[in-house]
This record gives sequence, C-alpha cells and structure tokens, in this order.
Amino acid sequence: MNDKKLNTDYDVFHAFLVENADYSEGIELPCIKTSQKLPNDVITFSKAMSKSCNDFDKWVVFYEHDKNFERLWNNPKAYIEKLKNFNGVISPDFSLYRNMPLVMQQWNTYRGRAIAVWLQNNGIEIIPNVRFNDERTFDFCFDGIEKNKTVAVGTHGCLKTKEDRSYFQTGLAVLVENLSPKNIVVYGRAPDKIFGLYRDKGINIISFESEFSKSRKRVTA
Repeated sequence: MNDKKLNTDYDVFHAFLVENADYSEGIELPCIKTSQKLPNDVITFSKAMSKSCNDFDKWVVFYEHDKNFERLWNNPKAYIEKLKNFNGVISPDFSLYRNMPLVMQQWNTYRGRAIAVWLQNNGIEIIPNVRFNDERTFDFCFDGIEKNKTVAVGTHGCLKTKEDRSYFQTGLAVLVENLSPKNIVVYGRAPDKIFGLYRDKGINIISFESEFSKSRKRVTA
C-alpha cells in the first residue's frame, strides 16, 4: 500500500473504518483476518438489532435486503456494542447485481470489507463473506481474504434460474481455486449438485437455512 491517506477532517468516506488497515493489491481492498472459530447458528442483522432479541449465541449475517443494514454503514458506532454480544459477524453482503456498473460493485465490496475490518479492530470475530457475480468481479472479489481459512457465501436468490445457477457455480469454482478454503459457510440451500464436489474434496460445508425458507415453513405448517 502506498502512503496516500484519506483526509479525515470531513469523513464522508468513513475513513475511520480502515485506520491502520492493510490493503490488497489491485483496487486496494482492506484485508480481513479470518476468525479461527466456526458459527454454531446465525441470525440476520435486522433480527439481531431488534429490541426483542436476547439470544446472542449466534453469528450475525447480512444475507437480506441492503435496506435492512444500510444503517450500519451510515452509523456503525450505533450498533457496535450490541454486535459485541454475539459470537461473531459474517462480513456485510452489500449487493452485486450483474446489471450494476462495475464501479458500484467494487464500491459495495469495499464497504463490506471496511466495516468488517473496523468490527474486527473492535474485538469482534469475523468470517469474510465473498460475494461474486459474473467474471468481471473475479478480478477483485477475492482480494484481501486469507487463503486456506473459512469463507461464507449466500445462495438465497442465486439458484432460482438455470442462468443464476450457472453464474453461481462458476464463481464458486473460481473462489475455491483462488482461496482454497478449509470451510465454506453457506447461508441458504447447499445442494449436492453444486457443493458435493467440494465436500468430496474435503472442504467442510456448513449450511444454514435462510429466513425466507424458515418463514415459508411456518406459513405452510
């Protein structure tokens, strides 16, 4: 990383999030140090921040609509103390859509990494979420993440159509090639047709049912 520094007098970029951070090559994403711990259960950020939530024996995830956790980016200090009560955090999953300009996808990736580094520097265990899209994102979406450790991915909404599944399977293959993870935490379905190959290779696949799936079960019960 070069010696350029952000001006923090008017911190519109939230430079305080990445104070003393190390950066990857390329577009200089903040580097995350992966927790050695594995999640026992997960809870979405919006549920975790509700006044009624008092079950802290979980990891907080952000696999929900961006509108539900944009407030964390806007005012992270307002949520830090409650987040410290949980076992850990899987880094924010700001959306990457195939029809988004690439620079916006890079910015959303940066935002997730920056928040994760700040939470980590405040004593919170972090597992990096990896959000990939088409092949354009492969040039940066794995940067700043340690190899041979644990990563997390979300499948909810990514396996609906044949095209969606194709993009996801390609991205997952590139993830494994680049990061050689020991563990992959999956939020949503982890079908054998997609993850079986990696299970057979000895990668530990840890899957958690999505809130959407749980809600559908409650409705039909």
